[in-house]
Amino acid sequence: MNASSIVTIALTDPGEGLTEAEILEIKVAVGDRLEINHPVVEVETAKSAVELPSHVAGTVVEILVAVGEEVPVGAPLMRVDTTGGAVPSPAPAAAGEADPSAAELSAQATEQAAEQAEGQAEQPAAAGEGEGAPAAQEPKNLVGYGERATGTRRRRRRAQPAQPAAEQQVPIDRILAKPPVRKLARDLGIALHDVLATGPEGTVTRQDVLNAQQRAYGAEPAAHDGAGAYFPEESPQAPEHLGDVMKTTRDQPFSGVTSDERTTRVPIRSVRKRTAEAMVASAFTAPHVTVFNEIDMTGVTRIVSQLRASREWADVKVSPLAVIAKALLVAIRRNPEVNASWDEDAQEIVYKHYVNLGIAAATPRGLIVPNLKDAHLMTLRELAEGIGELARTARAGRTSLRDTRDGTITITNYGVFDIDSGTPILNPGESAILGVGAIKEKPWVVDGRIEPRQVATLSLSFDHRLIDGALGAELLRDVSAVLEDPSLGLVWG
Repeated sequence: MNASSIVTIALTDPGEGLTEAEILEIKVAVGDRLEINHPVVEVETAKSAVELPSHVAGTVVEILVAVGEEVPVGAPLMRVDTTGGAVPSPAPAAAGEADPSAAELSAQATEQAAEQAEGQAEQPAAAGEGEGAPAAQEPKNLVGYGERATGTRRRRRRAQPAQPAAEQQVPIDRILAKPPVRKLARDLGIALHDVLATGPEGTVTRQDVLNAQQRAYGAEPAAHDGAGAYFPEESPQAPEHLGDVMKTTRDQPFSGVTSDERTTRVPIRSVRKRTAEAMVASAFTAPHVTVFNEIDMTGVTRIVSQLRASREWADVKVSPLAVIAKALLVAIRRNPEVNASWDEDAQEIVYKHYVNLGIAAATPRGLIVPNLKDAHLMTLRELAEGIGELARTARAGRTSLRDTRDGTITITNYGVFDIDSGTPILNPGESAILGVGAIKEKPWVVDGRIEPRQVATLSLSFDHRLIDGALGAELLRDVSAVLEDPSLGLVWG
């Protein structure tokens, strides 16, 4: 194999400013033939799961990373022979010499990625120099993993569970699992290469994933309701197993989790890590002020019911959130000064003549805030369709980086969790965020009479550098007015 024909595919920056990403899935195996733009790995960035394509055509000769690793931008992912030559076979192990374990190979790949990140351009030549060496002098490595490097990068290590005789460890370069099983593993934060497969021909089954979760926590498996929510599987023996030990269920296990009888430690990474950084920066940069208003939402619920019953809206998922979004856009039109950002470097206030409306979405990976571009130009139907699409894409982990950038004002709907009110934190770089509480039937005074009405509490947090108390109150008042009397939207909009 000519060294000059070997090309290294590296982790490119999937988005502006990202420095690392976690390997979710390796989509090719050693020996596979690649074409240009063929997806080779799926990585989890700060916002979503992204497929990275190959920029060359050829045959995969070596895979340098493993599922579950966090690798820096610029680190090599795999090597490709662009001549399409045959893939070399691994040198046989000496008598009595044990093959390296999956954990050792994973550590080798991680250390090699760290060392090669700085000298990526020199790697193909160096790889070619070693090909002519006698087989006896070469380290015994499986094809798809590089030689053990001397890098000093520290990585999180986890204890490997004992492997039952009836189960087998799945090689990470050929994991067999159906798409629903892969999705379940991703939602639960389980790396497929850590799962002990019991299905036909080493296929990972749904129960295998749940068993892996059980081993990670030392608790009963969790059941998945298919909609992003998780609940403990009911079992009459559960109290006997758990005893007085209180098990956490908030953070689902994934690579790097360690657990004992009293604590479970979960590495902070990916979406949750970036969300925490952004929220801390927002809380300590922008002075937050929050105002509240309890309003009658009966008119909104009536409109939503009418639209759901209409044949023209049969293919659109209509919710009160779309009407609330329209009311907020009408109110911004009446108070355009709220649609601004603070430019600290230029010492300027930037007033924006467009609204990119953010919709906060809770996903298994954490909080995602994609936004509808130019939402101020959309009809109610377009808002409903756009919000539905953003939510589906976020839950699937497919939110694009473009959809998370350049937001202006956000809506967060904690009413879906049956919460009445809250004080939302601004999305970094934005001027305001509208929180929407649960809509509940309550007694309400109407024309001097007490009647049952659909009531909700709105909360508006805003950057006090940009919006003073009077302007913030006017914005919330106008949003409330349109929601209580939707006909005002025709007059003001």
